[in-house]
Amino acid sequence: MIDIEREINAEERSVGTGPLGDGEGRAVRIRRSYDAPIEDVWDALTTPERISRWFLPISGDYRLGGRYQLEGNAGGEILECDRPRLVRVSWVFGEMADAGPASEVAVRLTPAGSASTTVELEHIAIVPDEFWDQFGPGAVGVGWDGAVLGLSLHLRSGESVGDPIAWQVSDEGREFFAQSSAAWGVAYAASGADPDTVKKAVANTTAFYAPEPEGSPS
Repeated sequence: MIDIEREINAEERSVGTGPLGDGEGRAVRIRRSYDAPIEDVWDALTTPERISRWFLPISGDYRLGGRYQLEGNAGGEILECDRPRLVRVSWVFGEMADAGPASEVAVRLTPAGSASTTVELEHIAIVPDEFWDQFGPGAVGVGWDGAVLGLSLHLRSGESVGDPIAWQVSDEGREFFAQSSAAWGVAYAASGADPDTVKKAVANTTAFYAPEPEGSPS
C-alpha cells in the first residue's frame, strides 16, 4: 500500500509562466527531496533501463542534440545536459515533434547533504486558453505527480506500482490522482486564479484522471 497523503504532501507545487522559444508559456513546477545521493538520482533520471522501470520505456539517441521517444507518450530533443545538475528537453507528441517549441521540460538536481537530493521539475508549454480554462495546471501536473511517485518508489525500494494503466483505475490509483488534482487546485489558487475557476478545473481534471467506476452511484 502507498502512503498517498505522504507522497502528495512531499511535493511543493507552483504555477506560473516561463520563457519558451521567442515567447512565454504557462509553467508548472514541482520540487521534492529524495533520500538518495545526487549521482544515483541522476542515473535514475537519465539511464534508459532505469527510466523504463519507474516511468515508461524509452528509445533514442542519448546525447546533446539527440532525440528520444517515450513509448506511447512524448518525444523530443535533448536540449541541455549538465551532469549531474540539469537536463532539459523538448516535450512534444506525435506529429508535433518537429513543429517547434510547444513544450519543454527541465529537471534540476541539487545535493541536500551527502545522501539527499532535491529535484525541481519545470514544464513550460504553450497552452490554448480554452484548454487551460477547462483543466488548469492539473492537466499536466497530475501526470507529473504520477511520474514523481514512480521515481520515489524506485529510489526508496526499487518498487513500482506495476502496470500503470491498471493501477490508475484501481481504488488506490484513483485516490492518488484525486488528491493530486486537489493539490494542484491549491497551487492554482495560490497563483491568483479565482475560486470558481479553480473549482471547475479541479473537477474536470479529477474526472479525467480518476473517473467514477462504471456502475457506481452518481
